[in-house]
Amino acid sequence: MGEDYCSIDLATPSVSSEQIAGAEKRANQVVFENRPVTIRYVSRAEAEKLGLRKLPPVEHDELRLVDFGDFDLTACGGTHVGASGQIGSILLRKSEKVRQGTRVEFVCGGRAVRMARRDYNALSEAAALFSAKLGDVPEQIRKSAEENKTLGKQRDEALDQLAELTALAALHSQPEANGRKIIVRAFSGRDISFVKLFAQKATRTATPAVALVASTVGTPGVIFAQTPGGAADMGALLKQVLSSVGGRGGGSRDFAQGGVPAGCNVEQILQQAAGTIGS
Repeated sequence: MGEDYCSIDLATPSVSSEQIAGAEKRANQVVFENRPVTIRYVSRAEAEKLGLRKLPPVEHDELRLVDFGDFDLTACGGTHVGASGQIGSILLRKSEKVRQGTRVEFVCGGRAVRMARRDYNALSEAAALFSAKLGDVPEQIRKSAEENKTLGKQRDEALDQLAELTALAALHSQPEANGRKIIVRAFSGRDISFVKLFAQKATRTATPAVALVASTVGTPGVIFAQTPGGAADMGALLKQVLSSVGGRGGGSRDFAQGGVPAGCNVEQILQQAAGTIGS
């Protein structure tokens, strides 16, 4: 029992939405009938014959029984209402799997009204954003999710093509030296994911290449890559260059990635790396 909601753990692996709705409906029926709640004391032997929902695990000479108007009979020593109507409306909020089985959260009385109003306001706001009726909001959300999924896929494909074309253009404009092309570039308008994609595209062509590239979007990041089997060691080069500025990173001989502290001159770092492998 908490300030925002109450919960009960059930010894069952799952409950269906139909069971949740059915339990909520039946509980509210008992509340609306305003059944009297009575308390009596009986011996354990008597209690065993009364069909209690659950007997206490500890032996007691006398048990306190709470009877909800011939609906539920439970052994309990806690505080109870005088009639079921005092509980107020019951609203089951959610169910989730826990180690013990299934946990059901619920609210009642004034909290149920406040929660229902809050949910209604949220649903109304969502409906207004979709220009839809309240009942159509779930379908609108599903539709939007599918559209976003499609757009995300199209975006990824477009970025892949852009990275490939940008890499080919960079290779075309870069003269060859010692049997390979060294591309040095800092991207100010692209994140590290695009820069990584660019480096992969640039070093996977027929032309042996080294890509010393970086992104200055957000936290600066650098990527050193070379055509597989190249003469340099990208991982060692990255650690060597970043150690001088307090950056961190690592990788393999052919691909390495790291980050540099904010305020560092990223282009200077790339030029230093290019000078190291070009010497």
